[in-house]
Amino acid sequence: MKKKIKLENSNWNFSGNVPQNFDKHISNSVPLYDESHYIGLLISDFFIPEKGLVFDLGCSTGKFISSLAQRHTKKNFKVNGYDEIPGMVKIAKKRCKKYSSVKIFKEDILKIKFKKLNFVTSFFTIQFIHPSKRQKLFNNIYKGLEWGGGFLFFEKVRAPDARFQDMTNQIYTEIKINNGFSDSEIINKTRSLKGVMEPFSSNANIQLAKRAGFKDIMTVFKYINFQGFLTVK
Repeated sequence: MKKKIKLENSNWNFSGNVPQNFDKHISNSVPLYDESHYIGLLISDFFIPEKGLVFDLGCSTGKFISSLAQRHTKKNFKVNGYDEIPGMVKIAKKRCKKYSSVKIFKEDILKIKFKKLNFVTSFFTIQFIHPSKRQKLFNNIYKGLEWGGGFLFFEKVRAPDARFQDMTNQIYTEIKINNGFSDSEIINKTRSLKGVMEPFSSNANIQLAKRAGFKDIMTVFKYINFQGFLTVK
């Protein structure tokens, strides 16, 4: 029987039965999710030096981190993964236990000390942080990066106006239906995310980075209402 993630109105969270179903669920929910990880791996080649330090924010089940550790196995570098959901941390630790370069922490990413970092990654995590706290996170990341360090983040984004937003919403619904989600599952997921996930527009995300101090900002991925940004200090 197909395992379903339990949903409640305006109460989406990553606890309960979410962690054990997360990898499959997000691959079906976020178009080209695995490809966003692949892009992250390719970009990491430009930012991880010998004895470098990497933070992955909202590491979930550790899927990206394990791939990162495997890709750079010959480098004497460290990568820390942070997630505040115990179930996610448990799975991530199990997945990454064979990599001595990886450490997983149960921690609120707003409370992390960012220092002497070469590369920071975040996959579809910042959209779940309250808007009033996002600038602080960007500020902390910028301050903690070494000169020339990179911050790569992927987000669901809002369209620039109402007409385009309506189009992207309808297209995204069609994509989810094509990926096997029922009408009720789509509606329930949308209801559960009310007040929990708050996507910004492309420009609003860029402005967060600029206010933090980043001047070099580039789009590295764009698919309908999903976007990847690379910023360099």
